[in-house]
Amino acid sequence: MKLGEVFDARNNALNALRLALATEVILFHSFPATAHAVSSKAVLQLLFGVGVDGFFALSGFLITASWLRDPHLRDYLVARALRILPGFYVVLVITAFVFAPLSVAIQGGSPIKLLMSGAPFEYVLKNSALVELQLDVGGTPRDVPNAGTWNGSLWSLIWEALCYIIVAIIGVLGLAKYRWVSPVILALGVIGAILLPPLTFPGVWTIPQLAVRTAITFSSGALLYQWRDVIPARWSLVAASIVIVIASSVLPDYRVVGALPLAYAVIVSGVLIKHKRLNLRTDVSYGMYIYAFPTQQLLAVAGLVTLSPLLFFGVSTLATLPLAVLSWFLVEKRALALKHRFRRYESEASIPPQQPPAGPAVAD
Repeated sequence: MKLGEVFDARNNALNALRLALATEVILFHSFPATAHAVSSKAVLQLLFGVGVDGFFALSGFLITASWLRDPHLRDYLVARALRILPGFYVVLVITAFVFAPLSVAIQGGSPIKLLMSGAPFEYVLKNSALVELQLDVGGTPRDVPNAGTWNGSLWSLIWEALCYIIVAIIGVLGLAKYRWVSPVILALGVIGAILLPPLTFPGVWTIPQLAVRTAITFSSGALLYQWRDVIPARWSLVAASIVIVIASSVLPDYRVVGALPLAYAVIVSGVLIKHKRLNLRTDVSYGMYIYAFPTQQLLAVAGLVTLSPLLFFGVSTLATLPLAVLSWFLVEKRALALKHRFRRYESEASIPPQQPPAGPAVAD
C-alpha cells in the first residue's frame, strides 16, 4: 500500500514517535551533562542528530499536510503560534524564576538576591523572540559540566518557526501544490551540506550550517507527504532505511545520505502502527523537549552529575515527565483550544446579520 492510503490522521503512532525522539534527545544530553564523552564518532553523530532531525522531519510531514488541508494564512499562523509560543514562554519563566533560584539555594547561595537582581527578567526578555540570546540566569547554573547554560534545547525553536513561515510563503505563492518544491529544497540542502563543514558536537555552529540541517530534514518530511500517493509504506523499507541511517553515520555528515531514510523510518513506522495504546491523544513530547535540559541541569547541580550517563538519563527522564504532563494540560492543551475558539469567532463574524422579515409596520 502507498503511504497516502495508510496514513490516518486520527489513528497513528506519530505522537508516540515524537515522544521517543524527545527521549532520545535526553539520552544524548545525558553524556555532556555528566562530563562523559562518546568515543565513537559514528555513534556520537547519530546520538547528536537523530532526535532533533526526526522532529524536523515529522514537522515537515505534518505542517505540509496542515497547509494543504487548510490553506488559510491567518488560521495557519494562529495555529502554529499557539502550538509553540505558550509553552516556550512558560518554560522561560519557570527556568528564570524557579529553576535558577533553586540551583542557587542548593549550592548555599541566596535565591532572593538572584530574584532581586533583575537577571531572571533579563533572561526572559532577551530570549522572548525565540532566538536564544542569553543562556544563563545571573551566572547560573554554576559548577556543573554545562555551566552557564540553562536550556541548550531551545536553539531549534527559531528554526522550526522559520520553517512554518517558509511553508506559508510557498503556500501563498501558490507553489505548495507543486510536488517538485520539496525535492528541490532537499537537493539544495544536500549540496549545501556537502560544501559546508559538518555540524559537530562539541563545536561552534554557524547559521549556514543550521539552515542546511533544517532544510534537509524538514524538506524530507514534506517530500514524503507531497509524494504520499507514490511512496510505498512497508516495514521492510523501514528496516532498510534504518540500516542506511546507521551506515551513513560513518560519513562526515550523515544527513547527506541518511536524512530522507530517517524521515521515512520515523514517519512510515508511525503511520503503520495502529495499536490503540500507541495512538496517544496526550502529546507531551514538546514539554519533554523544552523541560528536559533545565531539569538535567538542576539534577547536576544537586549532585547527580556523578551518575553514569545511562542512569542519569533514566532519572532525568522520570523527573522531566511530570513537568511535560503539566505543560500539556495546563498550558499547551488550553492554548490549542483557543485555536478552535478563534475559528468559531471568525466564522460567526463572517455571517451577515439577518434582516427582519418584510411586513407592515407596527404602530407603537
